[in-house]
Amino acid sequence: MTELEKSMESLIMVFHRYAKEGKERKFLTKKELKKLLESELPNFLKKNPDAVDKVMKDLDQNKDDELDFEEFVPFVAGLAITCEKCAAKHDKKDRK
Repeated sequence: MTELEKSMESLIMVFHRYAKEGKERKFLTKKELKKLLESELPNFLKKNPDAVDKVMKDLDQNKDDELDFEEFVPFVAGLAITCEKCAAKHDKKDRK
């Protein structure tokens, strides 16, 4: 398995570890999202204590108070983009 394949598998596994089984799909409630963030991204919540409410509101496109995998992935992608930009800034500063 490639590094990218392992990363995608890991993302899927993490989501399902915290998600509840619904009638037709798995989803994260606000409580489960908070548990996922506390366990998997603890520094994110330390810097943003109100993040769970904001993340849930921003990502819950169908407004059912649950996040399915399709609604969750943009959050992870956005975080990855932000982290990459921060790393690039630090690289630039280190070169100077």
